[in-house]
Amino acid sequence: MAPGSASSSESADSTEPVLGVLGGSGLYELPGLTDARQEEVETPFGRPSAPVLLGRLGDTRVAFLTRHGKGHRFSPSEVNFRANVHALKQLGVTRLLSISAVGSLRENIVPGDLVLVDQFIDKTHGRASTFFGGGVVGHVSFADPVCPAWVDVVAEAAGAAGAETAAGEGQGQPGLPRLHRSGTYVCMEGPQFSTRAESHLHRAWGAHVIGMTAATEAKLAREAELCFALLALSTDYDCWRTDEEAVSVESIVAVLNANVARAQAIVVEAARRFGTVRPCRCARAAEHAIFTAREAISAEARQRLRTLYGRYL
Repeated sequence: MAPGSASSSESADSTEPVLGVLGGSGLYELPGLTDARQEEVETPFGRPSAPVLLGRLGDTRVAFLTRHGKGHRFSPSEVNFRANVHALKQLGVTRLLSISAVGSLRENIVPGDLVLVDQFIDKTHGRASTFFGGGVVGHVSFADPVCPAWVDVVAEAAGAAGAETAAGEGQGQPGLPRLHRSGTYVCMEGPQFSTRAESHLHRAWGAHVIGMTAATEAKLAREAELCFALLALSTDYDCWRTDEEAVSVESIVAVLNANVARAQAIVVEAARRFGTVRPCRCARAAEHAIFTAREAISAEARQRLRTLYGRYL
């Protein structure tokens, strides 16, 4: 283990749960942390995208990780999602808030709006999206991929940070942040944006937003028995609206800057409410997941999965 690296036994304090935050495009830091320090973490699945920023927001311990690395060096297909989620688990994270820029597939989700996603359609391919394998077969339930108890608290935090809850399908106004309490996220491989044909197909499926990372994080968070919530930041209309220019990096950045400030305020409010989350079943999500006979699991596999499933093996 490299100097300064962390293991679950060294860094996790089982008596004090930790709020984990995964930052996406534009959200590369978390201002306001006290006792801040960076931690290099080694995991059985490699190194995470960057050192984990540890500190406190008020009374709550926080672990922040930028998914694309310092300077946005990793494309969605290059992110080591398993290492990212495992590193946060090692550091004692129990609830994970993923913050991600998305394109809107609905007229009423305008650039600048926020969406608490509750369903996913995963179109990714070729990326590792499970901790199982390598001699251990496991299946977790994923019908409801986010933690409703944790999502409720994040919604309260968004309201306290100034976001109004969107009502129905009415058209919002750009620049006035609204919170949509549910939505389906299409996760595409990228790094290219959608074709117009794909964008119309995703709308026909009933999806609300599109991105390139969050479904993979949600799957791994469930396997890691973490409460998961996704705060999606709408930056554009993808390319389905013919009366607007197709999405581009330039068009995203201006909206993203305002969204990042809102997201940071929501994280602060979520930290204040961290201890108010009602009980849920996320912490036992993998209790009956492992199908492989225990005597058939190798010592190497047991060591690789010790932090995640040691109590089940």
